[in-house]
Amino acid sequence: MSGDEDAGSQNGAEIHPGFAPFVTVVGFHHARGPEVETWFGADEGTDPAVDFGWSLLPFMALSDGAHASEEDFSYFTLLRPKTDTEPATSLFGISCTRQLDSTQLIDRPADVTRSTVQKAVVVIADSPQFFGMLRERLSIVTQAWFAQRDFTDVEILRRFQESLAEEKLRGVMQQEADRDQYLGMSLRELIHEFKWQTLVLFKCCLLQPKMLFFGSRCDRLCMVQYSLISLIPGLLRNLQDCAEPELNNYEQKLSRSTSLQSSNRSSLLSFMGLPLQIFGKGSFFGPYTPLQQLDILADFGTKSYLVGSTNSLLLQQKDRYSDILINLDEDSINITSPSLKSALALTAADRRWIDYLTQEVNETWDEANPSRPKTMQYIGSEEFIRSQFEAYILGLISSVKFHNFLTANNTEGSKGGGGFGAAEDPAVDFGLDWLEAWMRTENYRMWDAHTDANLFAVSEPKHPCAGGLTIDDVQRRIAEQVKELHLDERFAQGREILGRNLAVGREKASTMFNKLYSDVEYLRESQRRRADEARGAAAASSSSSPSEKQQQQGQMVDLSSKAQQTVQSAGAKASAYMSSWAAWAGEKRKTGGWGGSWGKKSPSPFKARAAAPATSASPAASPAATAAAAASPTPIDKDYQIVSPRWSREASSTDERSGHRPPTHASFSESILSGPAGSSDAPDRPGSGGSSSSSSASASAFPSSEAAAATTTGDGPLDSAKNVEQAPKDDGFQKEELTGASRNRQVENGKTTKTAPLEQEEEVEQGGGTVNTEAKAQQ
Repeated sequence: MSGDEDAGSQNGAEIHPGFAPFVTVVGFHHARGPEVETWFGADEGTDPAVDFGWSLLPFMALSDGAHASEEDFSYFTLLRPKTDTEPATSLFGISCTRQLDSTQLIDRPADVTRSTVQKAVVVIADSPQFFGMLRERLSIVTQAWFAQRDFTDVEILRRFQESLAEEKLRGVMQQEADRDQYLGMSLRELIHEFKWQTLVLFKCCLLQPKMLFFGSRCDRLCMVQYSLISLIPGLLRNLQDCAEPELNNYEQKLSRSTSLQSSNRSSLLSFMGLPLQIFGKGSFFGPYTPLQQLDILADFGTKSYLVGSTNSLLLQQKDRYSDILINLDEDSINITSPSLKSALALTAADRRWIDYLTQEVNETWDEANPSRPKTMQYIGSEEFIRSQFEAYILGLISSVKFHNFLTANNTEGSKGGGGFGAAEDPAVDFGLDWLEAWMRTENYRMWDAHTDANLFAVSEPKHPCAGGLTIDDVQRRIAEQVKELHLDERFAQGREILGRNLAVGREKASTMFNKLYSDVEYLRESQRRRADEARGAAAASSSSSPSEKQQQQGQMVDLSSKAQQTVQSAGAKASAYMSSWAAWAGEKRKTGGWGGSWGKKSPSPFKARAAAPATSASPAASPAATAAAAASPTPIDKDYQIVSPRWSREASSTDERSGHRPPTHASFSESILSGPAGSSDAPDRPGSGGSSSSSSASASAFPSSEAAAATTTGDGPLDSAKNVEQAPKDDGFQKEELTGASRNRQVENGKTTKTAPLEQEEEVEQGGGTVNTEAKAQQ
């Protein structure tokens, strides 16, 4: 027997060349609910729904929640009953559901009372293998039919069914059935969403439990199930018993393969006992199962099934209808059976293997096209994933055969297969708990009964990732566990708040820096403008006309001349003032009678005070000697006439007796050039405003040195103290004694004083003239 013939007999696939695909329309009536409206491909006057007992077909075609989307697809299975010529078998349906606003209908029927019209175009075929391509064609046809806005025109649907029947007659579909077609069944999306749990689902299918899939989108719900069972090589071509738990046609026609062509993949798979038939007697497969079909799930004869539902009522009864629940909306797996949970625990080799596939898929993931790697390479593609699962299942069945061989031929000291390690028994890497659970299933029984016991001689009994844990395994495991924590989702709110605060702070900082920058730029512009204005003014001044320069120079000359005139006028006034004083003094000298004593002055008050103790200490000293000592001038007195302080002058008892007033501040207005007390012929001083009485008062206010000495020696210490207490306060000005006045007072008091020689008087006069000249210069 050839390899192809073995493959055909091993698979047991039954192709019905006389079965033409059906096309039907299912609509939703507002009173009767979903119902079949018309058939295409059936005999005239017949209704396949009635003939084959497809009463649930409208509910399968119009899934729950299909109205929530613009377009949705539903996949389901139908039982074609036994006929006189053909046994009972399974048929597969695919429907495309769309809806249209009833106001857009060209010819709106009277029974259309709702705002929308919902209909589904259904195709029923004998194999689901080419549903991927058929799905695209059905979508285009349904969209075109709805675009007509007239549902009574069904010509496009009729031609679509005729094209499918013609392809069936020409054998196109049969050729496609001989090839593996997986269009629309994306394993990359399955692994990307479920990661390591994909292997859990795969091993769970082989254990044939009650698996329930739930999802709000019917299209995705069904395609995940088809993608999962497509991982078992050759199973999609052998689903003739999946529509009813009572069907067992596959096992009845199954036979052991007796030949092998190692270069032929189909021959190798047939010899290894593939596919593993998980939908045999007591099993059911319903990609979309409506609530009306729950009685099949609860039937006693239904031992296992793989079904999907979009109704959330099943979630409330998951313990009754499922051993494992797969929620596609949450991407979660809930195993309700404790024994199943322990059996599905992955080993280190299993986890290493699935983590490797997950890593390859994630590294080549493309959001724009999830079904194809972004590197456009073989690693990470759909074919790569299928080949890896095929190598895994070949290693699995070969290791199980070797495990059975070791168990049957156990050596001394080993009690069953459990006594062997991973190096001796490769089945340990697949999990002995899972292996024991698989040996109790129907698909294991059929496989073990129709395969050779020495399969491990054809395929190596080894796990694809056999061995213990390595550092790479630990790192990969930690990375996957960190991803499973979903830290991004947990910290999404905090990250959003932090991002918002950072954005606000960044905006404030940007505003502040922009303002600072604008201020700096404004300052720079102001400085630049002022510099430009200064340069412009300098250029304008340098380029000004000669007339303007002469005008400016003339203004400067006028200012300087005015200043000079002011200084000259002030000098002339001062000269005139001093000249008037000098003229008055000269006239006073000639006519005043005090010319002989001009230039003589009294001794310094400090010298008079110094001479007083000496006089008191030496009473023998003659008054003439004392007067001569007081009258002798010092070198400084020759040059300057020192004005004695007011407190140094002491009033004599004679002055007190004669009624002269004491020195006061008014004495300042009296000039040192005042005449003697008795001269009435002396005119007033210029600028003094004084009279002859003022001159007498001034003479009495400035006593001579002889009088001061007489007062000191005559009256005693008490009088001296009284005179000191009566000394006026120093106001910073000094008064001078006139020589003539002093001499007149001496004559009046009856005292004779020896005068200086005439030459000394002339020297004093010359010195007085010098002093007057220097005083004028200072003024």
